[in-house]
Amino acid sequence: MAQATTFDAKSVTVTVGGVYLTGFSESMVEIEKDEDNYEVKVGAQGDTVRTKINNPLGTITVTLLQTSPQVAYLDKLANTGELVPVSVINAGPPKETVTVSEAFIKKPAARSYGNEAEDREYEFQCMDMLFS
Repeated sequence: MAQATTFDAKSVTVTVGGVYLTGFSESMVEIEKDEDNYEVKVGAQGDTVRTKINNPLGTITVTLLQTSPQVAYLDKLANTGELVPVSVINAGPPKETVTVSEAFIKKPAARSYGNEAEDREYEFQCMDMLFS
């Protein structure tokens, strides 16, 4: 019989330039490498070759509520283009970490105002993403 596990969003932490982010929206954070790790090519006679892709680039998308205390900090980083370390840690189970020593925010978050609080989405271009 399979054992049930529980995910707790409070077990996920995101730090940017040493600052812990708070005030996440429902989607919180998404992490993705920009390219596959390997590519396969098939020749005319069916021969195959696997090529290792050494591209360390990745993208981290963080979604905060517009009232998050870190919105102003992330807007400042987006405007300056400053390179900062980023880490995302899920304490688990299972424990998962993504670390980046250099990342920058591509642009300030889009803003909209209405009868409800809106999200602020920040996209980090990561120069050396490492999954563990």
